[in-house]
Amino acid sequence: MGIDKIIDTAFEPVSHAVASVIFYSIPIMGLDIKLVLVWLVLAALFFTVYFSFVNIRCFKHAIDVLYGKYDDQDAEGQINRFQALMTALSGTVGLGNIAGVAVAISVGGPGAAFWMAVMGIFGMSTKFVEVTLGVKYRQHGSKRHPEMISGGPMYYLRNAFDRYRIPYLGKFMAGLFAVCCIGGTVGAGGLFQANQAYQQALTVTGGDASFLADKGWLFGLFMAILVGLVIIGGIQWIAAVASRVVPVMAIIYIVAGFVVIGCHYASIPEAMLTIFEMALYPQAGLGAMMGALLMGVQRASFSNEAGLGSSAIAHSAVKTNQPVSQGMVGMLGPFIDTVIICTVTALVIVISGTYVEGNGMEGVELTSRAFASGISWFPYVLSLTVFLFAYSTMISWSYYGLKCTTYLFGEQDIVEGIYKVIFCMFIVMGASAELSNIILFTDSMVFAMAIPNIIGLYLLAPEIKQDLKIYLQNIVKK
Repeated sequence: MGIDKIIDTAFEPVSHAVASVIFYSIPIMGLDIKLVLVWLVLAALFFTVYFSFVNIRCFKHAIDVLYGKYDDQDAEGQINRFQALMTALSGTVGLGNIAGVAVAISVGGPGAAFWMAVMGIFGMSTKFVEVTLGVKYRQHGSKRHPEMISGGPMYYLRNAFDRYRIPYLGKFMAGLFAVCCIGGTVGAGGLFQANQAYQQALTVTGGDASFLADKGWLFGLFMAILVGLVIIGGIQWIAAVASRVVPVMAIIYIVAGFVVIGCHYASIPEAMLTIFEMALYPQAGLGAMMGALLMGVQRASFSNEAGLGSSAIAHSAVKTNQPVSQGMVGMLGPFIDTVIICTVTALVIVISGTYVEGNGMEGVELTSRAFASGISWFPYVLSLTVFLFAYSTMISWSYYGLKCTTYLFGEQDIVEGIYKVIFCMFIVMGASAELSNIILFTDSMVFAMAIPNIIGLYLLAPEIKQDLKIYLQNIVKK
């Protein structure tokens, strides 16, 4: 038994124990509903109503803000609005947009695509609140580098409970979020991404006969070097790379998707009708509709991360003196991630009809088959996007973990250096080892972030509502 198997086996009882708590499910109508999913959905619905559908009525304004219409060149910060959004998107636009959508459709049917888009729209409101708070409560934490800015749920959670005169609970919640984020960063942002990128590269180069077979460590080392070259420069380098990589990979993927859809253009009306019918009027009855709804909502929540608080860390470094304005930009993330990119994946799968051929739950292999139905060599394009998605996710999540590490251990150069080395080591390990139990544990950590984060959002929602009112009044005056 190799060292990775020994570690994985030893970690099994811990990972399953944690996952059983975080992903605790209750049976309803024969379906297991995860309570953490209910927690995320209720927050999205509440904030949408509480902020009077800010996700819809301020959508055009959000685009104007993104394109610099209301920029203040003298505002403090390290990156511009576009870079902040691309950095946050590089953390959310990943394998969930490719494999996650396929899982939703293979299990919940085509109707899941509709509910994914719906959840993406509601998730915009949650993202608006957490990004606004991230910018509002950010701070300059480093004495040696006063230009550096740190922000995120760690800081606004502490302030939220201070307002209610229970500072010890605030420190606990902030610390809990930071610990969970670090755990999630190592696994979901490092181990899993490297592992899946390697597996896809192995598949398209010949599988067991590939020159990459048994060379996972070499592939992991290559990715670790690429990641290390970027994260060593901090948020400015990460944002610079993300602002170039994310648009390119999104365009490649969307164009490829439209080509496949175009190859099946005659099936478009029927496919759209199927999606709506299966979502709202399933022939199999209410249970089928609930299955589609739950799978769509679950994959949307897992994909756009609205409610987890991670994106607030990236947006906190933006150049602005108006927190609400960046909240507007932040809420565009779930729209791009879930409503646009995930919908392209769903349309490719449904229009091509490849989901009918499947047998049970399928992931990236279903998406790959759907792309191949248009042009035989398109799975190679998919492999390129998988690599770019994985790479961009790693550099963004490395920053999230870094900020949580420095929050716990101090904003010092040595702390940053040690963290970056360890993160890159986990990338090598992820590509060369089978660590399913550790990945299960770290996935649990990612969604555990939502528990303290959303509590903080509820506590601070009234002041953000007042801030939004004042902000919109000032915009009208201009």
